[in-house]
This record gives sequence, C-alpha cells and structure tokens, in this order.
Amino acid sequence: MFSNQLDFRRGFQYAPAMSNFLVAALYKFVSFDALESIQATLQTAAKTNLIKGSLLLAHEGINGTIAGTPSAMRAMLEVIRNLPGCADLEHKESWAEEMPFLRMKVRLKKEIVTMGQPTADPSKTVGTYVEAKDWNELISRDDVVVIDTRNDYEVEIGTFRGAIDPKTASFGEFPEWWARHHNTFAGKTVAMFCTGGIRCEKSTSYLKTQGVEDVFHLKGGILKYLEDVPEADSQWDGQCFVFDQRVSVGHGLKQGDYELCYACRRPILPQDKSRPEYERGVSCHQCINEQTQAQKSAFRERQKQVDLAQARGMKHIGQADETQLHKKKFET
Repeated sequence: MFSNQLDFRRGFQYAPAMSNFLVAALYKFVSFDALESIQATLQTAAKTNLIKGSLLLAHEGINGTIAGTPSAMRAMLEVIRNLPGCADLEHKESWAEEMPFLRMKVRLKKEIVTMGQPTADPSKTVGTYVEAKDWNELISRDDVVVIDTRNDYEVEIGTFRGAIDPKTASFGEFPEWWARHHNTFAGKTVAMFCTGGIRCEKSTSYLKTQGVEDVFHLKGGILKYLEDVPEADSQWDGQCFVFDQRVSVGHGLKQGDYELCYACRRPILPQDKSRPEYERGVSCHQCINEQTQAQKSAFRERQKQVDLAQARGMKHIGQADETQLHKKKFET
C-alpha cells in the first residue's frame, strides 16, 4: 500500500514498515535543448541506480514516475535537479512494497503532456497559481467559472462542486472544446484544476495565448487540495482518480474504493465485478462493446498467461503494471 511522506526537498523521512521502494511522480516545464544528451544522462543514472519507471523528455520539459530504493532515488533525483532549470523541481512521493515497474524508459516526445498547441508554453506564460487553502474562496465567487481539465472517466468519479466537465476523452481535445464554448465564459474569471498540476498549467498557458487574462489554476492540483483541506471544509465531491496502484483517493489521500478494469483501464467499483458484462482482464460494463471478438480472445489469452504466472509465484512479462496502466491516457 502507499502512504504519503515528506518531499525530499523538505527532508526525507523513514519509509513505512514493509515498504521497500520509493515512488516519485514529477514534472517540470522548462526549456530544454540537446534532448538526446539529457536522455543519455538520465538513462545512465537510472541504470547505475537500478531505477525503473518512465520519464518523458521534450523541449518543454520533463514528466514521469520512477521508483527505486530510497538511497537510489536520492541520487536519481539529484541528477534530475542538476538538469538545466530543474533545481527547484518538486515531486510527489508514495511507497511500494515491491518494485512497481518492470523496466526503465526515457523517451523523447514532442510534448510532456499532449495538447497539440505549440504556442502553449508554461515555462514562458502561465496562469496565476492558487494555494489549496485559498481555492474555496476563489471558486465560490459569482464571477468565476471553474473548469475540470481532466478526462471524462476521471471526472466521473469525483470533481469540485459546480465545476464544468468538458467531457473530453483526451487532453488533446481541450482546445477544440474551448473553441466551441469560449464565448459562454466572456467576462468571467477562469479557474482550472487537474490531478497534480501538469494539465492545468498547460491549459492556463493555452488560455493566455487565446487572450484570457484572468485565469487561475490550483497549485499542486486536486491531490494537494485533498491533502491540505479538511473534509469538513471541502468543496470536493467523490474520489480522485490517480495514476498508480491506489486507483483513487479521498480526503487525506486515503485510498478509495475503485479498482481498474484491466481491459479498458477505467475505474470500476468492486460491485461492478458482479455485473454480467465483467470478465477479468477482458471487459467491464463500460467497454463490453468497444472491443472486437478477436481483441477479447487476445485479452483472454493474456489473462490466462498472467494467472498461470501468478500461480507459479511469478509476474508475467505482459501483465499490466498497475502504476502504468493509464500511461497512454496520462500522456494525452
């Protein structure tokens, strides 16, 4: 299980009992040149320190999640913070009993979070940050419109009261949604939020390029809000989807009730597994009609191999890695 600990920049504390690996989620918008050189530096550091996970590099910055022993992670994070413009990089921590990743990847991308708008550059232009403790006051104002920048399956299990859901299947759809609806928000102050901050930084930068002056975003995202704001004072309803093996969290970042459908990677409740559409590793009520019979047959074979490996006390190489299950959706 995961539990939150202090950020390394505020002082490292001991790992919870039976937790051997530190997991760090990080991102930083910064202007990078010589991406191949940076990629080689990170690959070497990861190999030296036996770090696993995934890092994305683009000219706009770095994004990813990595894991290793506490001492190895200290060394790896020091390497990352020594990259140009990354000295103040922050990260979010969690702990795992077992190594949550199968391998290490450092990939070069056009964007560290895909929006498809080259003029949106948070390292140059971005909205105004709002601390979690001040968020309620902002979103309670009559002149403020609150927009959830996350994907539809994330919004479905929880969001801020009164927030607008663009119903986007991927982050790259947000500019098109804004183009269709921006006139609706004329004269309004815009407040935006996402899980950890990366998507709302990119979206506020985009809105600034579209001429929106009064645009704000929640610093540290929903996770910081749920960590800092008491439930009694909260304007959050439901749970927050997270891209690790907790699947969802609630106030105080306590693990939520949701699990994952390993076919479509959407969150499901335990009772959803009793529905007739559910078949472990093959389908759930949300995706039963989305795959072809050939795909379902392939999923069944994959699940069979996973089950056989687990029966032998092994982990199948094709088994879905819980901390990366939504990697593609996270990147988009």
